[in-house]
Amino acid sequence: MMPTPDIRNQVALALEAVNNKKAEDVALLQLPGESSTFTDYFLICSGANPRQVQAIADEVDERLSKDMGVEPNAREGYQTAEWILLDYVDFVVHIFNAQRRAYYDLERLWKSSHKLTAEELLHPETGHAAVAEREMEVPRAKKKVAKKAAKKVAGVRAAAKSSARGARTPVRKTAVKKTAVKKASAKKASAKKTVKKAAAKKSATKKTAAKRR
Repeated sequence: MMPTPDIRNQVALALEAVNNKKAEDVALLQLPGESSTFTDYFLICSGANPRQVQAIADEVDERLSKDMGVEPNAREGYQTAEWILLDYVDFVVHIFNAQRRAYYDLERLWKSSHKLTAEELLHPETGHAAVAEREMEVPRAKKKVAKKAAKKVAGVRAAAKSSARGARTPVRKTAVKKTAVKKASAKKASAKKTVKKAAAKKSATKKTAAKRR
């Protein structure tokens, strides 16, 4: 179910508050549908030192309380200021120092979520359309790669077939030539035998005639 405009406006105000306090590495994540029973949005950012981390949390708390009449359901980690969590049920604000931000890496843990801009947050139809378009680019790119690969395979196969035909033709021609040579040799041998037999007969005839004389 799509979060209501009121919730989106609250998240937008929290986003404005962290930016006003110069928060670093600000990321707004819309969690996937299967996680919506837990919360809809994560607003994640970092502070350079404990004082800034606390100041960011104070700004978010104060702006939402004064402008929207909304109080967090839970506050955690304010004293240590390493990771302050403000839980507004429909969205959660996470304010880290740099070390804890890198260690917990919530963006990686929730990599199935969509990263949103303020514009996409306030106009979800446009945002979802843009997300859908980006997601479609992946299968399109895969199809292009698959087509190129198929063309290459087809080219290799065609070249292989052509090479095989070219290789078989000389072999056949050579075999024909060998057969022809053998036949010619056999004919010559047969002709020689015939000549020898004829010569032998003539010689025998001459010998017989000489004896009679």
